[in-house]
Amino acid sequence: MIRKTVTVLILIPLALAIVMFAVGNRTPVKLAFDPFGSDPPMFAFALPLFLVLLVALIGGVIIGGAAAWSRQSKWRRRARRLSADLKAARAETEALRRRLETPSVVPQPQTSIAAIAYRHPSAA
Repeated sequence: MIRKTVTVLILIPLALAIVMFAVGNRTPVKLAFDPFGSDPPMFAFALPLFLVLLVALIGGVIIGGAAAWSRQSKWRRRARRLSADLKAARAETEALRRRLETPSVVPQPQTSIAAIAYRHPSAA
């Protein structure tokens, strides 16, 4: 339900605005990559304005996403470490729980009078 609402309220108007911008800015602009300004520039391209701006926008989103991803690396590392610690603690807890549930044979101390009165010489 929320996904449909977001699509209708945000994505559809955004897509319409991008299409209107692209239709309104179809004229080619000269994009030059010559820092010294020679006439004519060595590396120049004639591209539609909307295409130049959309490529710059997409590039900015990719660079921003990569920067955010790299800044979050310490949190992802910490989450992996804590997840491994939790998994080890759960395994240990389960092993201890199984050990408590299984009946273990614990030798009971001999409390009869005969056992106390007679001790074998090898039992020190």
